[in-house]
Parts: sequence; structure tokens; C-alpha cells
Amino acid sequence: MAALTSLSSLQFRVSIILGTRLKPCALFPIRITNTSIKPFVIEARGNSRVESPKTRNLRSRKKFNGTQTKPRLSVFCSDKQLYAMLVDDFNKKCLFYASTLQKSIRGDPPCTVIEAAKRVGEELIKASIDLKINEISSYDRNGNARGERMQAFEIAIAQHGFLP
Repeated sequence: MAALTSLSSLQFRVSIILGTRLKPCALFPIRITNTSIKPFVIEARGNSRVESPKTRNLRSRKKFNGTQTKPRLSVFCSDKQLYAMLVDDFNKKCLFYASTLQKSIRGDPPCTVIEAAKRVGEELIKASIDLKINEISSYDRNGNARGERMQAFEIAIAQHGFLP
């Protein structure tokens, strides 16, 4: 038995030096510890394509083009202000523009931005009546969510029937 152990240790040393592998010996079985092998599973995500609101807005802007009698209503809401435009995409002209920064809308004693947004909507209705515009082709929020200013603006123009 001592000869077998010295023989296997001799083979082990020779294999380290020469770089060859030892074949497993039947006398000394190699113990494999219990390791759990996880199967390779590809998990699909629920929403693999997440696109920004700006990208979605660009795609919808290609579909809806404004004309002179049926313009596109574009509204942008920054951190503090609201800007509204009636756009004729066919002739590439802005038919109407108003913002909460304008002194005529803000008033002499300045009002709040929410009240000014409501006044922008009222001014837009007056301008659309003057331009003989009865409906809009699309309402473009530029990918922005509906905040307080946007809601005040939408209430004013919904009374005229611009919003669906």
C-alpha cells in the first residue's frame, strides 16, 4: 500500500513538472463537494422598450400636421412658465403665440402662474375666433405631464371645445 501512495505522489509531481494531467485513479476516488449548479435561464423583462416622452412626441408629430384652418396646438410647460402656440405646419408659420411671461396676460398687479395659464387659454380662444379656427388637428403637450398650470390651461380651452 505504501508503494501505491508513493507511486501516485510521484505521478502527481511528474504531472506538475511536465504539465500533463493525471487520470483519476480507481483506488483513490476524487470527492466532489455538493455544489448547486443553476440552470441558465433567460428572463424576459415586462417592458423591454422604454422610450422617452420626447421620442414619442416626435413620432406623433409626423402623423399630425396642422393647416391654416386646422392648426396644431403646441404647449410647452417649463419649470415656472407655460407657452402655447397655434402652428400651421403646412406653411411653417406660427398663427398665435402666448406665454405666462407676457405683461398683457400677467396683468398690472402680477397674478399667479396658474391664473396666468388660464388667461393664456382664454387668449388662445379669442385669437382662434378671430382667425376663424373651429378645431385643432392635434394637442401637442411636447411629452410633458399634466401639472397644475397645464390643467388650468386645459380647462380654459376645453370650454371652447378644442380638447376631445
